Amino acid sequence: MNNPHILVIDDDPDICELIVEYLGNNDMRVSTGKSGREMFAVFDTEAIDLVLLDLKLSGEDGMHLARALRARATVPIVLLTGRNEEADRVMGLELGADDYVTKPFSPRELLARVRAVLRRYQVQATLPERDTARRAFRFSGWELNLRTRRLTSPEGEVVELSNGEFSLLSAFCRAPRSVLSRDQLLSMSRLHEAEVYDRTIDVQIRRLRLKIEADSAHPTLILTERGAGYQLASEVETLF
Repeated sequence: MNNPHILVIDDDPDICELIVEYLGNNDMRVSTGKSGREMFAVFDTEAIDLVLLDLKLSGEDGMHLARALRARATVPIVLLTGRNEEADRVMGLELGADDYVTKPFSPRELLARVRAVLRRYQVQATLPERDTARRAFRFSGWELNLRTRRLTSPEGEVVELSNGEFSLLSAFCRAPRSVLSRDQLLSMSRLHEAEVYDRTIDVQIRRLRLKIEADSAHPTLILTERGAGYQLASEVETLF
């Protein structure tokens, strides 16, 4: 991706200046804002490739902004969080954020994570091209359309999926009834590079179960194989 446009939302001018300078020196275009209003104002007028969002903006709920942004677009989101805010980081991932960086951070680490997330989205964008022969997968009454990236329930209702959820479910459908390790799921779904933790797979699995299981606490479709990984416990029909 040539000269990606990064939007930084942080009300600390020193942090913004640091990010603008470092990412700018590494062939990235950077815009900044210090509030949710400014975030959406830029987002509505510019083509943004990734959003860096501070969860502790003055007078605003960063989680609410992350949720609102994810509901509005599939743009990659990287959260800026405090070192001791593990609960916020996990919640942010559950809301659909793609990664997080803890403050204080090194500019080099930030750049590596931004590049990793951008690479994942580039790969995900090509998945429908690699699957042009396949139109959809069907399993246990569900239908995952690869071209429209939509999941339809057995009752005919459309269930919204994040990019990560779509990629993970696609990976399961390509290998039904097979136990897949976290490493295999990371590779098959292209969800994360090496610097992102395996725990993110567990978060994505939890979110998928909430959407497709009748009782997510007692799953019957996506099963956990202790010490080995996960499997989609269903026959899958491929539609062409």
